[in-house]
Amino acid sequence: MKKITVSLLLISSLISFKLVAQDANAIINKAETERIEKYLSSDELEGRKTFSKAIDKAADFIANEFKQAGLKTFNSNDTYLQKFTRMSARFIAASGSFDGVAVDTKNLIVITAQPTVTITENSGYDIVKINKEDNFGLTARKVIMANKNVIVLVDESFANMFGRLVQMKSNITAQQKTIVFVLGSLTPTKYTIEATHKIEELALANVVGVIPGKSLPNEYVIFSGHYDHLGINGAKAINGDSIYNGANDDAAGTTAMIMLSKYFKKLNNNERTLVFVAFTAEEVGGFGAQYFSKQFDPLTVKAMFNLEMIGTESKWGKNSAYITGYEKTNMGEILQKNLEGSAFKFYPDPYTDQNLFYRSDNATLARLGVPAHTISTSKMDSEPNYHKPSDQFETLDMDNMNEIIKAIAISSKSIISGKDTPSRVDTTQLK
Repeated sequence: MKKITVSLLLISSLISFKLVAQDANAIINKAETERIEKYLSSDELEGRKTFSKAIDKAADFIANEFKQAGLKTFNSNDTYLQKFTRMSARFIAASGSFDGVAVDTKNLIVITAQPTVTITENSGYDIVKINKEDNFGLTARKVIMANKNVIVLVDESFANMFGRLVQMKSNITAQQKTIVFVLGSLTPTKYTIEATHKIEELALANVVGVIPGKSLPNEYVIFSGHYDHLGINGAKAINGDSIYNGANDDAAGTTAMIMLSKYFKKLNNNERTLVFVAFTAEEVGGFGAQYFSKQFDPLTVKAMFNLEMIGTESKWGKNSAYITGYEKTNMGEILQKNLEGSAFKFYPDPYTDQNLFYRSDNATLARLGVPAHTISTSKMDSEPNYHKPSDQFETLDMDNMNEIIKAIAISSKSIISGKDTPSRVDTTQLK
């Protein structure tokens, strides 16, 4: 009797999988996938550089795809474009002296929203240290998030990493306090630091579409990909080609996200609210994802599927992809369970030394405990076209990419229905 029951369950599971697969095959078709991917990676969009007119054109295209599919706008906005601004501080000059000794300019990084600053021991700044036993990235991030006027003395053992802090200058708001990083651990008694920047307010936009949930409208499942890339770089042209089309990075992920929006809208049976977002500015600091994440109470976000570079075969070949941070939640196990009867398999991230879980647009919500993972196939140790002009449509395996999109659609079904809820990221173990 037990064997009969198990057999019936297996047969039922196979029948269920085949029915779902039929829907996916009918809606997620290669011709439509190719149409979207070809346009997003075309020369017409000039590599979709952040702040360019070409990326605005890409945003309008994505918004129109959402409109044609029948998606609603986010928060009942009158547009699919989620507009916001960033402050940019372009360095002009800086100087400093500690107890009468000049500080080398290369050992001085000032994060500020002020065109000019002059700081002395009488300015009321706290002095803190990043010691050699500290986690450099985590400690620096905590200082920046505290957003206080402060001077940070960085131990000389971090000399090779110190320059990375310059990236923070493009991640500021008008409310940004002044933070001065100085490479050197000696605490001065008297000091003077001066800095001059050109401060600009720059316009950005994510593209967001929504399918409201039926019985669980206040629980969200997010599907995302970033639509920006590197633009045109004549100084790094290869064989006369200076357009960095970004076909795999990340027109492929954006295409997948759009195709999934069409699929789930046609099914129209989602119990949880589905949010589809094309992020801007991933390549220059992840600003699109950071702004978007602030629009949610993280406890209401039950899962995030961030799709990044799925246009080439993974190291395991066809019908496979990996999930970054696989071990941090049970989301991967849920996805694989829903693929019973399929040849497709999700693997844990094989490139953990590259810290991919915290390098893509899933990271902001993951740091808040959301089971937010990136799905990818990119061979990060040997991807020949990564960040090169050769990352073009012709290099993609469109048959395999289309199957990956179908696998994501099918594997997410129990999360979308509310039947399964992935475990959350342990925020006490964050890097």
